Amino acid sequence: MGAIKLPQAKAAILECHAAAREVDGNPVAQAAARAIGQCASTIHSARHCIGLALYGAIAVAYDRLGTDAPWCQIEQGAAEEYGRMLDALGAVAMENEPNPAKIDWKY
Repeated sequence: MGAIKLPQAKAAILECHAAAREVDGNPVAQAAARAIGQCASTIHSARHCIGLALYGAIAVAYDRLGTDAPWCQIEQGAAEEYGRMLDALGAVAMENEPNPAKIDWKY
């Protein structure tokens, strides 16, 4: 279990979201701030963990390709980065994990 509870973390989470709004003209910084905010938000909902991969992959794609790149290239770059993240997780995953994450992925 973590050392802090949601009320203590909420201010930092809101600061991350505010930082993303403040850098509206900088997609790399905006996506990075949103990725961090989503990670911090896992304190109250495990499903927020996917935000790190999604926003993080977009931040990396924008950083590599530039903010003027066409959206289709950004999507492709983000998909490639997401694939690298998935491979990295697979490399450290435990087979037959005795305590698997219990996340009800609702869409």
